[in-house]
Amino acid sequence: MVNNTDYARLFGLIGFPLGHSFSQDFFNQKFESEKINAHYVNFEISTIEKLEEVLATYPNLAGFNVTIPYKLKIIDYLDAIDSEAKAIGAVNVVKIFKQPDGSISLKGYNSDCIGFGDSMAPLLKNGSYDKALVLGTGGAARAVVHALHKLGVETKMVSRSKKHGVITYGELTPEIIKNYKIIVNTTPVGMYPNVDECPPIPYEGLTPEHICYDLLYNPNTTLFMKRAEEMGAITKNGLEMLLLQAFVSWNIWKK
Repeated sequence: MVNNTDYARLFGLIGFPLGHSFSQDFFNQKFESEKINAHYVNFEISTIEKLEEVLATYPNLAGFNVTIPYKLKIIDYLDAIDSEAKAIGAVNVVKIFKQPDGSISLKGYNSDCIGFGDSMAPLLKNGSYDKALVLGTGGAARAVVHALHKLGVETKMVSRSKKHGVITYGELTPEIIKNYKIIVNTTPVGMYPNVDECPPIPYEGLTPEHICYDLLYNPNTTLFMKRAEEMGAITKNGLEMLLLQAFVSWNIWKK
């Protein structure tokens, strides 16, 4: 772990588990190339309660990203929340404000929504897409739903367990798949090292008119994407979304 006095400002990522982090590499390369006196650190914390220990240990921490499984739990630790993040109900960017008395306050934002929306929009230009299945119900899924609604797309969430307003994987049929021309995987199913796994949907219902977007980016082509491609569907991974949301995160922190 980096010494907490080595840099003027620290930024980071909280989540569990973290493994390889695109954000850590991206920001540290950015800081080095632009000669910014800052560093980005992975904070792999097994419970959200350990956030307080991180904040106490690193007084020069100026902001951090939030990933699985804390995009909802982090809200209880915030002093304020941006209006769009509040509407989404999930936070993946936190800015730390230093108060005159030496205390700090935390404000939450959501950059996933902008990152996904800007990445998905170009794919919608060459067809009629008005309905989407969103696999998962966590913080990323909520941001995706919000972004799709802003793009004029109706959504239905899919979960392993029965919830109000949500359908289960067991209820999916090829006919339902055919009626929802956009399918977005927001779950970690298929992420490295579990590359032989994919969400349990009836892939035989996919057609060349479908868009299958996987928020995962490691591996570059997930099994979800491979099976969709076999049916002729358009596919895209989450690397561009991650890059776009990183830009948004930095714009929030540097204000």
